[in-house]
Amino acid sequence: MDHDQNYKNLILDYPREALAFFAASEAQAIDAGARIVPVREEQLKERLGERFRELDVPLLVEWSDGRRSAILFVLEEETDPKRFSIHRLAQYCLDLSELFDIERLVPVVIFLHPGTCPEQLRLGSENRDYLNFSYLSTSLFATPAHQYLDSPNIVARLTLPCMAYAPEEKLAIYAAATRGLMELEPDPERRLKYADFIDIYTALDNNELKRYQQDYAEENKAMTALSVRMREAGMQQGEAEILLRQLRKKFGPQAAQQYEVRVKQAGLTTLERWADVILGAETIDELFIEDS
Repeated sequence: MDHDQNYKNLILDYPREALAFFAASEAQAIDAGARIVPVREEQLKERLGERFRELDVPLLVEWSDGRRSAILFVLEEETDPKRFSIHRLAQYCLDLSELFDIERLVPVVIFLHPGTCPEQLRLGSENRDYLNFSYLSTSLFATPAHQYLDSPNIVARLTLPCMAYAPEEKLAIYAAATRGLMELEPDPERRLKYADFIDIYTALDNNELKRYQQDYAEENKAMTALSVRMREAGMQQGEAEILLRQLRKKFGPQAAQQYEVRVKQAGLTTLERWADVILGAETIDELFIEDS
């Protein structure tokens, strides 16, 4: 399971909501006038075979009116705390600070599982500290899910299955996450994308899925209908592209262009009928005349 990539997508798709949830104490000043720019900077390997020294998603927050200086948030998802290195995080943050010539920087680590990790790095002598580094952390596994069941923050709702809850609450958590997705995300493609996210982290078995379908019929019906619509939309789009290629090849690009909008707006049944008729049509007008 590529948790790293899953959370990277979540943060990049919902950067404002991610900062509000994972870095609440530092994100309060990010108002509607702020611009959030994802920055992807991978550090080169120093030796072949070495892991890339890169931490997933730096987000640069800027205010165009100059009311505040830009601030860089560095977010890292850490599945296994034993792999976490505060030295690597500190070095990465220093690299980014130098690269962007910025001093306002907030490191954020999202822990999915329990473990012991150093919270602070101090380098110095008995006389003074020469480097004092720490970071914000969100321990999702210890975050009480019941506090976010009705949250208006879509990142909080989608990560409900990763939070702490009693085993008997599992279906209710799944339903709350699904409702949040349907209520807070209007885009059908993203709904399907993050329905998968919810499925992955809830991991219902067959018996739990049957109980969910019975006890939460409304939520289940909404997601099933969305899946059917998106599958049909994908088939319609594919049929339209095939027909347009056939039209261009048989009647030329200019003739096909006259009917391009009509083809793209046609239903799947109509497209399939046109695909049959095109084989015997001698002119492009003949193909569409019966539907005029």
